[in-house]
Amino acid sequence: MKINPSQSYYSVTANSSFVRPSLSGKKSARVCIIGGGFAGINTALGLAERGVEEVVLCEARHLAFGASGRNGGFVFAGFSRGPQSLLDDLGPEAAKHLYKGTLDAVNLIRARIKKYAIECQHTDAGVYWANWFRDTSILKDFQKLLSENFDTDWDFVSQAELKKLIHTDRYKDALYEKNSLHFHPLNYAIGIAAAAEAMGVEIYENTPAVHLEKIGKGWRLKTPDGEIEAEQVVLACGGYLANLYPKIDASILPIATYVMVTEPLADRMQEILHTKAAIYDTRFAFDYYRPLPDSRLLWGGRISVLDRSPEAVKKLLYRDLMKVFPQLHDVKIDFAWSGLMSYSRHEMPQIAEVEPGLWCAQAFGGHGVAPTTFAGELLASAIAEHDLRWQSLSSYGLVSAMKPAGFLGAQLTYWWLQAKDAWKDAMEAGSGQK
Repeated sequence: MKINPSQSYYSVTANSSFVRPSLSGKKSARVCIIGGGFAGINTALGLAERGVEEVVLCEARHLAFGASGRNGGFVFAGFSRGPQSLLDDLGPEAAKHLYKGTLDAVNLIRARIKKYAIECQHTDAGVYWANWFRDTSILKDFQKLLSENFDTDWDFVSQAELKKLIHTDRYKDALYEKNSLHFHPLNYAIGIAAAAEAMGVEIYENTPAVHLEKIGKGWRLKTPDGEIEAEQVVLACGGYLANLYPKIDASILPIATYVMVTEPLADRMQEILHTKAAIYDTRFAFDYYRPLPDSRLLWGGRISVLDRSPEAVKKLLYRDLMKVFPQLHDVKIDFAWSGLMSYSRHEMPQIAEVEPGLWCAQAFGGHGVAPTTFAGELLASAIAEHDLRWQSLSSYGLVSAMKPAGFLGAQLTYWWLQAKDAWKDAMEAGSGQK
């Protein structure tokens, strides 16, 4: 494999390098989707599966260029906003309904991988939520919360059991979410896009949207070399803003996260893992990692307003890796990258009809693979069938992100919560609990 440090592991191992044409000339469409990430592609596929014709998707660069093609590849239920907060916000019935939407989305992802024969390193081995701290009540309380309010059972894993699977002294115990999986997100995006195209969806790459205007009962989108008149428009740009509708752009913060991938570890993988599951920990600023089929380890973490260089990402994450697996002190890092996610102040997706025929789907944060699938289904059923289920998210609207002050606030909040984790860690160490 030829290594280029400016590329991600995913782009180098993509199933296809095919570049779709850019849009030129005039077109008409029933639905025009702007943004070729998971939210946009899932909406396009959902519309095609419902028999909607004349669906066009425009992507400013290439499919899954942003967070959708750069993330950690974890597929599990829930939102960036935690289950207890959902209960506090909405009450038990509405909270359970929303959470179930993401549970269903995980199963839909499995079904689509099988139905469309998508080769995406699909690993149905679950996810471990490993306890960084000594306080087992963190896990027990969360396990009880999910069981009693969301009909979801995560298995408790003792420290002795966990050390057989994850060879580190770092963790106390864990919860195991057996219904989750992990995969190659870029290849999954390529696969569902191909499925949508096979059903008639037109996809244009290297086609940035430069202007959007209302015309009669529809909308006109202009690109550098063409334009589309559509009955309905979906803005699904994530952290890479299109600057088409100020109220939509003003409601999110583009926030960076970081990922790196090691050289192939071969038999050395046994030094650290005896599981194919993915792992993340209980801190706010958690590490997340998973074994790849070619014996590499993918490692990610941290949140920042800074979109750092590959070399800077490598230095930061390598230090984090050493805290958990010092036995890999001499391992080489072949890939490191960052990418922008879209966050809202309320930590929930923003799925709404902003004006008649103008929809948005954004702000999936760092927990977006299942929620973007859920969003695609909500929007597709709304447009194709006039389904009102999307209104279940109406409590979480287009709240201003208060930019540019919002960036400073987000970074200060992250540092504060990171400091709280570090303080708790130090207190446990000082009391001899570590």
